[in-house]
Amino acid sequence: MTDIENLSEHELKALMEQVDKAIKDKQANKRKEVIAQIKELAASINATAEIIEADNKRQEPKLRRAAVKLAPKFRHPENPELTWTGRGIAPKWLQALVAQGHSKSDFKI
Repeated sequence: MTDIENLSEHELKALMEQVDKAIKDKQANKRKEVIAQIKELAASINATAEIIEADNKRQEPKLRRAAVKLAPKFRHPENPELTWTGRGIAPKWLQALVAQGHSKSDFKI
């Protein structure tokens, strides 16, 4: 067994990488063994088993609430296409107008 107290930081990091790889390899081998056993059991009763492995990086998407379209509460005085719902960070056009001395309430719809 390695005495980790006497290892340098670089050697410890290398050891950690080796350990991580060894764990992943053992898990992969165990997974293969279990899948083979499942297929063998399925074959013993004249059935087939389809194994669908999940990609660890891409898990199933989380359920999201449907986005609710909010009505705008503020409108640019010169360009009516520029609007803001009042949520989140104020748009730059509104920030610029407020910086010029206007009030947000001046642009309420």
